[in-house]
Amino acid sequence: QSHAGLFNLCIVVLVAVNGRLIIENLMKYGLLIRAGFWFNSTSLRDWPLLMCCLSLPAFPLGAFSVEQLAFRNVITDAVATCLHIILTTAEIVYPVLVILMCDSAVVSGFLLMFIACIVWLKLVSFAHTNHDIRQLTISGKKVDNAPSTADMDNLQAPTLGSLIYFMMAPTLCYQPSYPRTENVRKGWLIRQIILYLIFTGIQGFIIEQYINPIVVNSQHPLKGGLLNAVETVLRLSLPNVYLWLCMFYCFFHLWLNILAEILRFGDREFYKDWWNAKTIDE
Repeated sequence: QSHAGLFNLCIVVLVAVNGRLIIENLMKYGLLIRAGFWFNSTSLRDWPLLMCCLSLPAFPLGAFSVEQLAFRNVITDAVATCLHIILTTAEIVYPVLVILMCDSAVVSGFLLMFIACIVWLKLVSFAHTNHDIRQLTISGKKVDNAPSTADMDNLQAPTLGSLIYFMMAPTLCYQPSYPRTENVRKGWLIRQIILYLIFTGIQGFIIEQYINPIVVNSQHPLKGGLLNAVETVLRLSLPNVYLWLCMFYCFFHLWLNILAEILRFGDREFYKDWWNAKTIDE
């Protein structure tokens, strides 16, 4: 039997409930979004985090230097591995120390660590892939994770251009070369940028209008009762769902596609239809 009518009723109820919550919030708090939400005078205190973020490219350059020395047989494979371990460890510890020393804001620290984690994952992939390439070059045999038919043009030392492209490209898996599109679709790119700005603003609106008032007006979990804590979590659940959906759409769909279009990156499968997954493994 078809349950389309029941499904439509659930949609109507969902829209009505969410609409009531939106109206209730506006009547109670008014419009809370302000011009200084994204940047204000207090943001200047986090300038060490900006300097730390700008200095992170030094670690990929260090990894590039290690690979150049390894391919020229100046250092052994074991030494190259040790140097990569030191570089990757320092790359992830360095921003943590800066955040702790500067007592930075949560959002600024999160953004810095988010970028640092991406760089760390890229460095790990860069080291592993070049290690496999060196092994293929030296022994002429297959190694783990090597392609079945190796392209000999790719079995060479990484170039600075390939490293820069990899660090900018929306991928965590290093390859000497990637599939590229023929051109940049300027009209499509502009539409994606506009959507990105719109949904970024929606995220700020959700945080400022719905999440912050609930957090500010709620009791401390350790001071209030269990029911108060549960009630606060339930009140935060709905705006958090919308926020996470907007974050997913902004980053995985809009931002990665914008980067891919600018860099003419060919592989656009950044995610699959996880919303249709029936198990956690899917």
